[in-house]
Amino acid sequence: LVGSEMCIRDRYCTLDMLFFVNYYKISAMIHTTIRKIGYFCDNLINIYSIMKKIILMTLMFVCGIMLATAQTANGGKQAEIKFDKTTHNFGKFSESAPKVSCTFTFTNVGDAPLIINQAVASCGCTATEYTKTPVKPGEKGELKITYNGEGKFPGHFKKSITVRTNGKVEMTRLYVEGDMEEVKK
Repeated sequence: LVGSEMCIRDRYCTLDMLFFVNYYKISAMIHTTIRKIGYFCDNLINIYSIMKKIILMTLMFVCGIMLATAQTANGGKQAEIKFDKTTHNFGKFSESAPKVSCTFTFTNVGDAPLIINQAVASCGCTATEYTKTPVKPGEKGELKITYNGEGKFPGHFKKSITVRTNGKVEMTRLYVEGDMEEVKK
């Protein structure tokens, strides 16, 4: 090769070598950067899991405090129901007059108004009527139970009535029983 041809060839060789060296440096920089990003992401993931645990523990602590506060929000005052009796026996009654009733009287012996939320009988043959308004502390209320034996077999029966309130004891069970006698023909 003569003169200018040699110059052109050397220039391309030099450019090729420069490109190769620069490519190597750039790929090394990219590899280092990716590795640093990986470390950063790993640290972020660790920080994120630690933060989740801290937030969860804080949330549980706050909920516990709120629950403890809610239980004593009204100064520890609670309603409490006390029945004069929890069982009533109708005794013997005729099948010709199958409806019998009784009244359970209760007192609110607590410090807050008592509300009867529900009075549910164990059978459709037993109906309940009760005081719907809040019963103030020291006052009395009534729960009337009516047993209807129409269409039922004569003999002994025992039914339960579940009373649910806002009181300290949320559920109380009452019982009515009796003997319905068959009409002699």
